[in-house]
Amino acid sequence: MKKSVLLLIAFLGLLTFSACTSGAPTSSSSSSSDSSSTSAVSSSQNASSTPSSSQSSAVSADRILQKLITLTNARSAGDNKNYYWENGKARLTGFEALKAGSFLFQQDAQGRSGVARAILTYSEFEASKGARQGTPLNPPHWPKNKMTTIHFALTGKSYHGYLYNRSHSIADSLLGSKSYTSAYNFTTGTRSQNVGANQNGGMRAAEELAENYWKSNPNSNATISYETTPLYSGSETIPRGSIVDEKSSDGALNSEIVVINDAEGISIDYTAGTFH
Repeated sequence: MKKSVLLLIAFLGLLTFSACTSGAPTSSSSSSSDSSSTSAVSSSQNASSTPSSSQSSAVSADRILQKLITLTNARSAGDNKNYYWENGKARLTGFEALKAGSFLFQQDAQGRSGVARAILTYSEFEASKGARQGTPLNPPHWPKNKMTTIHFALTGKSYHGYLYNRSHSIADSLLGSKSYTSAYNFTTGTRSQNVGANQNGGMRAAEELAENYWKSNPNSNATISYETTPLYSGSETIPRGSIVDEKSSDGALNSEIVVINDAEGISIDYTAGTFH
């Protein structure tokens, strides 16, 4: 009897040991699964807390717009008194479907001129030399234009003429006849927004960076990705300014220029286009 009891106890002990050892991998697997799950959650949290390039660009554009609103409300030509400032390196978006020589002019959700993009080539620059390659188009919401006088603090000189220009987002000098194919490549810009206080500021400052690159690299096979983004305050129809991003394929040119759309001493209604 005692022998039978001992044998039963031994048998039960063997079953218990077998159950414990066969369960060990499941416990390890469970632990591994929990670890993977934790890593996935952590990665997801890190991804959501790190803004994408498009999100970063949107945040940057909002900050730039706020500065432009402050400057234009003050009728200011900016720190350099030439209607633009340099803003670091280019932040380009939306070029995936474009190739050398192609371009894209877009309207925004309110039918205003939106982002303009092009991949520029030396041949386009060369072909555009000399006479203007087309006739400027009226941008959306083109206002009634009047003569005025702008006094420039930078030069001490004055401009007498129409306040508004049909301002290219991507210039004739860079894109040639293609720059006249859409009204969305034009915005309502003040004379000073277009050429600055000394004919080398405003949008011209950005354009000259690209032009000087081509002059330094004649007959180059390189390209320039060029993007202009007009910035509007709310539902206003005239932009407070524009961001111009440009980068050459060899990286030698890599700049962001912000252009101010106002005129010293002149108060502009950016919805109606009236001024005094």
